[in-house]
Formats: sequence, C-alpha cells, structure tokens
Amino acid sequence: MPMIERIIILEDIDPVVFFGTNNNNLHLLKTLYPKIRIVARGNVVKAVGDETELIKFEEKIRELEKFSIKTNVLKEEDILDIVKGKTPEIVNQQNLIIYGLNGKPILGRTENQRKLVTEFDENDMVFAIGPAGSGKTYTAIALAVRALKNREVRKIILSRPAVEAGEKLGFLPGDMKEKIDPYLQPLYDALEDMLPPLKLKDYLETKVIQIAPLAFMRGRTLSDAIIILDEAQNTSKAQIKMFLTRMGMNAKMIVTGDLTQIDLPSYQQSGLLHALSVLRNVKGVGKVEFNKKDIVRHKLVQRIVEAYEKSEAKDSEERKSK
Repeated sequence: MPMIERIIILEDIDPVVFFGTNNNNLHLLKTLYPKIRIVARGNVVKAVGDETELIKFEEKIRELEKFSIKTNVLKEEDILDIVKGKTPEIVNQQNLIIYGLNGKPILGRTENQRKLVTEFDENDMVFAIGPAGSGKTYTAIALAVRALKNREVRKIILSRPAVEAGEKLGFLPGDMKEKIDPYLQPLYDALEDMLPPLKLKDYLETKVIQIAPLAFMRGRTLSDAIIILDEAQNTSKAQIKMFLTRMGMNAKMIVTGDLTQIDLPSYQQSGLLHALSVLRNVKGVGKVEFNKKDIVRHKLVQRIVEAYEKSEAKDSEERKSK
C-alpha cells in the first residue's frame, strides 16, 4: 500500500503543553503509532503512513487538541486514555469558569463571583463593584479567556486608567510603554494564571489580547471582543463615557472598580460613580456589588478592609458632630 503524507495544523495549542516537557508526549505518540512516521515542529505535525492509519491518527490528534485547549494540560495518561477511546478523568468542578495553567480549575468561588458569571451571560455590559481582593477583575478576565477559547470573540481588550496612587508618571523611567506597564501588571498576572506562557506571548504579539491604558481607546470601535475596564473608579466622567461608547458589534464589556479607592483629586467626581447612576435603569446593563465576604486573598486582607471601614465611619461621625 502506498505511503502518503498528511500535514496537521494545531491552531490553538501551546506546543510545550501538547508535546510535553522534552517532547515526552510526542515520543509516546510515536510509540503508540509505530507504523506512522511523525515529525512535529511548532504547531505543525507531519505524519507519513498508509491512509487508513493516518485517518485514525488524525482523529485522535484532534481529540487530544480539544482536550489540551480546554484543560491547559496534557499528561501521558490522558493520551493513553484518548488513544484507547476512553474519556480522561476530569474533575468537573462545580461553578467552573475555565481551566487555568497546568489544568488548575478557576471557579466562581463566592456567591457574587458566580453572580458575575450569570450577569455576563445575560448582559452585554456589566459593572462589578467591590473591595480589593474580592476577585472581580480575576473573574472578569477568566470570563474573557473563556469566550476567546470558545471562539465567541476574536480578541480580548484590557484597559486601565493610568492614575497614580502617589507617584507621578513623569518621574518613572523609560518610554511610554515602560511607564504604563506597572499600572497594567495586575492584568498580566491574571492572564499568566490562565494561559500557558508561549500561548500568552503569541496572543500579545498578534494583538489577540491587547492591554492598553484608557487614553489609547479614543477613536476606536471595539468589535468581536470582550473589553474590560479595570480600576474604573479613577476615570473622569468624560473618560468613562468615551470608553463605554467604544462598544462595537458582537462585543461585551465588564467594568470593575472599588469606590473606596478613588485616587482622583477631591474636586473631581469619579466617572464610575456617575455612570452607575446614569445607567442604572438601562436594559442590557448588569451590576454586581462585591463585599468583604467575597475577599479571597489572605484572610488578613478582609480584616484590613473591615478596620478601614470602621475608621472611616468614625471619622465621618466626628466630622458631623463638629
């Protein structure tokens, strides 16, 4: 029987995850398919063998591709199960949003995180308001990555206002990107938890994932995208209106913020506060209010938030009594 060659392109895989450390997964596939000559480079697999064997091989490769994209992991036992026609064991965690790095389940861990998932599914624009550490930004980015993986959108756009909490941009070293990156680091941190390093690097380089300061949004129409505005309490009224009106076709927006951490001058009203008032009865706009019960960082963070709330309430009472 004549030997034929088949080229299989695995578009969304991370080669390190798929082929394994030191190509261990690739070596296993070669052992499992001794009649086929398999060569892999990047995300391209070249297989040479008889047609019947190649058809079976490609079917299994596609199953492995789907599994690795979904779970961000591909172990040798997963390959053996799929090749033998079994379904690999996946712990179907309740309230799962996506699988993060190394197959780590990323869940809606609190009632309001789960509510954000529901509001996102039901509305094109959602406001997520609450204290530091409540998981609002992390959950929002997980929802965006899920939509990208499911091919519901073509890109993710993440933005923040570059408002300083005590340090001036002009005094920071470097060009504009280097000055701005520290403000955007929390967004990078979340993405690094959810996507393999090579895949994230590729998405950033090809602008499938775009991270930019709010000032760079002017004049754009953002379509086929999930757009997240983080730290929105530090926007002016004009800035948040400009951002919200960037929405194009097949787009969804999540706006996150903490109204207790406004770094604007005292004379300037927060654009987030204003937007919440203006849009409160607009159809298609959802809202989730996180609270200290949602804080999922170190348990000390919840105590710090409570201590500051008590101090601010005391200061307020003292001002009223004067």
